[in-house]
Amino acid sequence: MAGDPLPDAALAQLFTDARTHYAWDATPVSEADLRQLYALTKLGPTSANGSPARFIFCHSAAAREKLAGLVSAANAPKVRSAPVTMIIGFDPKFHERLPELFPHVDARPWFNWSADFARETAFRNSSLQGAYALMAARALGWDTGPMSGFDKAAVDAEFWGDSGIETNFICAIGKGTDEGLFPRLPRLSFEDAARIL
Repeated sequence: MAGDPLPDAALAQLFTDARTHYAWDATPVSEADLRQLYALTKLGPTSANGSPARFIFCHSAAAREKLAGLVSAANAPKVRSAPVTMIIGFDPKFHERLPELFPHVDARPWFNWSADFARETAFRNSSLQGAYALMAARALGWDTGPMSGFDKAAVDAEFWGDSGIETNFICAIGKGTDEGLFPRLPRLSFEDAARIL
């Protein structure tokens, strides 16, 4: 059910004032905070409610250090200094959970007919879920720092093991500082990026 438009202050927190952060203060992110973030994230729509995203929250210093060793030199300080960095992965065999998640019809044949199609679907929908997580974090008062500079094969092996889950992207979460921020970069105009047909 659609509601009223959000007030300007909420839109500012989610979009117009929100920035990608590179440095973090000492405010901790608790397990309860992460569970609340996931509770919101999981409600976002996915194909056939397949929910292919899987999340690892690198919360301990040891986990953050392990991840920092597998990202680019520019991203390593961000991972080390953030109170938590989330690894957003995807399960290419997400369709195996569809009897639980989409119980009114057997939707597995919609996806399992092709491993490539299932993987593409999982990647696309986990990208959506990662974006939901980022916006949920902002809605809960946290700052975020999404990143794609990492050794995917190494992160997959170290954090997902032989589960078959693959990494999509990573995102730091915490209370960001102004360090490293610069004026907001330009965005494409509506005319450059969109059409109404």
